[in-house]
Amino acid sequence: MIKTMMGAFIIMMSLNAAFAVDEIMPMKRHDMNVTDARISLHLSERMKQHQMADMRAHLAAINDIVGLMTENKFAEASKLAHEKLGLTPEMQRMCNMLGNEKATAMGLAFHRSGDELGDALVSGDVGRSLSALHNTMQYCVECHATFRQ
Repeated sequence: MIKTMMGAFIIMMSLNAAFAVDEIMPMKRHDMNVTDARISLHLSERMKQHQMADMRAHLAAINDIVGLMTENKFAEASKLAHEKLGLTPEMQRMCNMLGNEKATAMGLAFHRSGDELGDALVSGDVGRSLSALHNTMQYCVECHATFRQ
């Protein structure tokens, strides 16, 4: 049962990675350009690269958390969630630099959910942890569906 749920989360992470790839390579379907109607954040090239690196680090952290969960290493997963996904002062500064109130609010909510994930993981409760992980990943999906760099 746990392995099936973990497999579902790995698929979700792959889809999330696909959203990130959309930022770099516009998709074509049936040789027709697809208009990207997401809101541009009008980031400088330097800020785009920094933000992309952060998002890839977040995805890697989620992958590591899922791996630790499969090994029943919930305390380690909790620490990773707080350190890599939580609302650290650095992540708060980064979110505040986005220049879009909705994007900033969404980013801050994502990082708060990372701390909530860390709290759920430390409990060792698989159901609670998966629910918190789902919540955290919902912010990824929503943000990538709403914004582009």
